[in-house]
Amino acid sequence: MSIKKIINDPNSVATDLLDGLVDYYNGSIKLISPGAIVKNYIQDDKVGLLVGGGSGHEPSYHGYVGKNLADGASCGDIFAAPPPNITLEVARAINKGKGVLFLYGNYAGDVLNFDLASNLAKSEGIEVETVLVWDDVASAPPDEKHKRRGIAGLLPIVKLAGAASNIATSLEELKSIVVKARDNTRSVGAALKPGSIPATGLPTFQLNENEIGLGMGIHGEAGVSIEQMMSSDELTVLMLDLIFKDDLPLDSNDEIILFINSLGSTTLMECLIVLKKVKEILSKMGIKLYDIIVGPKVTCQEMAGVSISITKLDTDLKKYWDMPCSSLGYTKL
Repeated sequence: MSIKKIINDPNSVATDLLDGLVDYYNGSIKLISPGAIVKNYIQDDKVGLLVGGGSGHEPSYHGYVGKNLADGASCGDIFAAPPPNITLEVARAINKGKGVLFLYGNYAGDVLNFDLASNLAKSEGIEVETVLVWDDVASAPPDEKHKRRGIAGLLPIVKLAGAASNIATSLEELKSIVVKARDNTRSVGAALKPGSIPATGLPTFQLNENEIGLGMGIHGEAGVSIEQMMSSDELTVLMLDLIFKDDLPLDSNDEIILFINSLGSTTLMECLIVLKKVKEILSKMGIKLYDIIVGPKVTCQEMAGVSISITKLDTDLKKYWDMPCSSLGYTKL
């Protein structure tokens, strides 16, 4: 199959994009080895925050290294978990004596490789804790959250984690804050068209032209149903119903972060139309929007589709959300 992408060698896409990422930061981050990026300056006695995963979902995860965000990222090949040695190199580089928190999506390959890296780091005397992102309500029931996938909710979680890592006095304190952020986050996605694999041009999954994959994962993992094409408002209602039926209590006067994510090729126009309906529904429930994020932040190449994420805030989480941050993937002034 022909590959219609603006790339060079299809087999070196991950390497090329990371070189470009480092160039974007213009001196504030560095590539310490293939797939391993870290900030050039990390304050002494800081608890380290390491994120990571496969490339191809830009700007996630490696686009979230920056001020008051992650200190480093381990990056795998396209749609592949980073090898343990890469994660270990990042952990060594960002460890300032108070340990390192690993934060990444709940996928089998990532869990295996990050756990291996964690064990290697611990054998070298680096204290490591892990928080898995598992926000996708469509991928497992509430009593089996440990089986859920990590999707777009990673952005608000990483934002809160990055801010907290600059305040927390211990690895245990940071982990407890990030677990709260994770447990207060729910997401659901809907797919219209697949992305493609840069090395082959092949689609990541199949959907008929008139079909929507409700709850389908970012790589085409099974969702809750295949629906016929419908209006934006109708789809938004179905997606929110899946979130509301989950076990996150949402009451009148609760304050949330709302994130409308494009999975790649879905336009800002479409995301804003979804946002309009979401806000209408939440307003009727008395739920207050503390902040809103819209755009392609967790993607799968040119995949068409949208996800909705909600993060419920309390007084402590608001404090971390309000801290400014900056990176390629997300900036808050």
